[in-house]
This record gives sequence, C-alpha cells and structure tokens, in this order.
Amino acid sequence: MTVAVRDGIGVMSALPTPPYPTPPDNSPGAGGEYEYRELTVPRGMSRSELNRVLTDHAEYGHWELARVRLSAGGRRRVWLRRRIIRVVRTG
Repeated sequence: MTVAVRDGIGVMSALPTPPYPTPPDNSPGAGGEYEYRELTVPRGMSRSELNRVLTDHAEYGHWELARVRLSAGGRRRVWLRRRIIRVVRTG
C-alpha cells in the first residue's frame, strides 16, 4: 500500500513531495520554527505497516510525530514535523 503525501499546494500524490514550511490552520505548533508534512493513511493499512512508515520517516528524515487524526471512515491523517535549522553566514 502507498501513503499519500500532501505538499504545500494541496495536491495529493503517492510520491514524496517537499514539506511545507507552515502548519495547516488546525494543526499544533503554529508558532514554532518547524516544517510540516501531512500523510494520509488509507483505511486498510495495518498499524504495524504504519509504524514502519513512521519509523522510516523519523530515522531517515528526522521527522517527529505532531498529530494523528482518525476520520469516521477509518482513514488516518498524520502530521509530522521537524525543526528548521537556520544557518548564519560567517565572514
């Protein structure tokens, strides 16, 4: 199964897309220096599969879990976040 990822424009895609720098209006952490990525998980995906997907995002992309919403149809929307690191130019 694939997990759909939503980019900043709102287009749904099965391919990873660049994260958007500001959270959706209803997600936590609206004032922090984080970038967010939203994953839409289909109803049929098992919890162990979802755990593997989220673990991969955490280990290789340095994402952390910000929010999970379960809809009435069984679909899950997951928001991941990671801190934006600003590099200051020296010299």
